[in-house]
Amino acid sequence: MSERIILRAGEALVAGGPPNTAAEPEVIIGELDGPVGTALATLTGDQVVGHSRVFALLNTDIMVRPVTLCVSKVSVTESKYTSILMGTVQFAIANGVLDAVRAGYIPKEKANDLGIICSVWLSPGVIEAERVDHKALFDIQRRGMTEAIRKAMTNEPSIDWLLENQDKITHKYYQMGLDDKI
Repeated sequence: MSERIILRAGEALVAGGPPNTAAEPEVIIGELDGPVGTALATLTGDQVVGHSRVFALLNTDIMVRPVTLCVSKVSVTESKYTSILMGTVQFAIANGVLDAVRAGYIPKEKANDLGIICSVWLSPGVIEAERVDHKALFDIQRRGMTEAIRKAMTNEPSIDWLLENQDKITHKYYQMGLDDKI
């Protein structure tokens, strides 16, 4: 049996696709009998208007393992947004979790013992978009979820890399602010 996984955190940004398809999942992963399990149970039972929490599903009655709770980063107020979030994106996240197990980032023998909380970002631009490329959205969200899990489970970026590169990196939106673009 693998060592206990108390709490791991990771994130990823996958962009470059058609408008409104970028993914930026943030994940917390840990044992169900630890702090992550407590948080997962609490979030599931403490629904908040505009930020409903749902399990990652392959279909309406097929939940993935490790159990994964999707929490929207954006207030959900429009039915179109809800349908895309709880359809294409939820399905992509579920597939990303299984891809991470298949790749060995999550030990298969721990699939019933771990929980994942995923903060999900879906561009609010999907509400006004005439057409959303659901295939691209699915592929990008799936890849983003797998990458966030990989980074969480491998503790990336490492503290050594962060210290070495701290002064070489400027946050995109900070730079936009400096350039008077926001």
